[in-house]
Amino acid sequence: MKKINDELWETEPEYPFPGLSTHAYLWLAPEGNVLFYNTTHETEFDRMADLGGVAHHYLSHQDEIAPSLSTIKERFGSTLHAHATEADLVAKVAPVDDAFAGRHVTAAGIDVIPTPGHTPGSACFLVPVTGRTYLFTGDTIYVDTNGHWRAGYIPGMSDRSQLTATLADLATLQPDVVISSAFTGDSGVTELGDRTWADCVEEALHALEPEPTRS
Repeated sequence: MKKINDELWETEPEYPFPGLSTHAYLWLAPEGNVLFYNTTHETEFDRMADLGGVAHHYLSHQDEIAPSLSTIKERFGSTLHAHATEADLVAKVAPVDDAFAGRHVTAAGIDVIPTPGHTPGSACFLVPVTGRTYLFTGDTIYVDTNGHWRAGYIPGMSDRSQLTATLADLATLQPDVVISSAFTGDSGVTELGDRTWADCVEEALHALEPEPTRS
């Protein structure tokens, strides 16, 4: 695992498709460690144990479903969280303890935000880490190989109108750092710096493929 800062660790990369990378992230929260997304690298579980284990496991969408969900839950006794729309899919691999539906803030300060569009049960998480605000976006929005922001729209799977509305809602947030689960560039961790988040979202919206026209 790679240390991002004193509270956040990144798992080793996985490559589900050529040119696409994914990571999971372990937040060392005072109330108990939180794992965002998922990893199938079982060698990482020993390192997680060294860091205090996993108390809560949050999935951003159904693409993170894998047998490792059950392994993590059994090893650490973690609470598994997934959007209610996709909870039945997750439950085929591991029991879902929290099938959330609406936006809410947890005791640890995680702002859980349903963000349908990439998939029906996609969700993002706004998290206070080391005195800054981190937005975990799953595959809803990410940075591409050229450093441009892109919406996670997949024809035939994603819902463009839902994704457009979701991005408009996300643009109202004020994160300092954005972390996607999948990415095509150098890293899924993006420091916004002087660029406003609303501008990043607008770039993704502008590039979002328009609805096909019918004659």
